[in-house]
Amino acid sequence: QVHLVESGGGSVQDGGSLRLSCAVSGIADGTYCLGWFRQAPGKEREGVAALDGYRIPTYADSVKGRFTISQDSAKNILYLQMNSLKPEDTGMYYCAVARAMMTAIQTPWLWDYWGQGTQVTISS
Repeated sequence: QVHLVESGGGSVQDGGSLRLSCAVSGIADGTYCLGWFRQAPGKEREGVAALDGYRIPTYADSVKGRFTISQDSAKNILYLQMNSLKPEDTGMYYCAVARAMMTAIQTPWLWDYWGQGTQVTISS
């Protein structure tokens, strides 16, 4: 059974940085995508960044140049380095797995497994 546990959220000021981690277990082969999503109060869940089955990254336009997604495959940990944070980045951040080689972050309903989330709050 796939299990995802996020950590690293917190409260920082505008312009600050955070690094989120997601421990992934229960999946061994490489035919899956890893992604980060976020959801602000009253808004729909949106894709932030993902690694496809070839481990090629994609990013939402709103975070390009500020966020970096990476994976420590030996430890099976997914990271999201977030720099130059803005108040509009505030939300609950979730990591997710899609059992496919390519699944877009624009389609969160196609992702198969989700963590419980970690809260990120950016104050101005």
